[in-house]
Amino acid sequence: MIKPENVQDEAAKKEYENKKFRTFLKCNADENELDQQFQKLHQELFAGYDCNSCRNCCKQYYGSIPETDVEQDAKHLNMDVRTFIHEYLEPDENSPDYHTKNMPCDFLQEDGSCLLGDCKPLNCKNYPYTDQPDRLWSLYSVLEAVEVCPVAYEIFESLKQEYGFRCRR
Repeated sequence: MIKPENVQDEAAKKEYENKKFRTFLKCNADENELDQQFQKLHQELFAGYDCNSCRNCCKQYYGSIPETDVEQDAKHLNMDVRTFIHEYLEPDENSPDYHTKNMPCDFLQEDGSCLLGDCKPLNCKNYPYTDQPDRLWSLYSVLEAVEVCPVAYEIFESLKQEYGFRCRR
């Protein structure tokens, strides 16, 4: 498995190849089969991976908190909603939701755990979305994840092997 501190540089070296592979998949992959391949690799690779030892996603993105989660998150931290919002959140300009004031995410703890625990937002729980359906139609977001998440990087590299993909310049 690629080391978390190396994933961004290694993905940058393969940017051209990864874009070409994305195009190859768009033109050649069966949507259902690709979802199954992503699901299988996701399960295999995450089974042996400790996300708390990485947390690149928490370090490189602002946390996104749905407005519907604010009350439960505040309660989880034994805070009232107004104090929780004031200390941790800013309104998202494009939705009724919020994002954390800082990057790395304000809820990232030193040990890699999330201060919100089980109340962590669904988008955080699901990242890098490699086990979600319709991967063929969201390959650009997969490419973004490949630059951040070591497991997403390895999934994409494994798919290249499964398809026998060779990049030609």
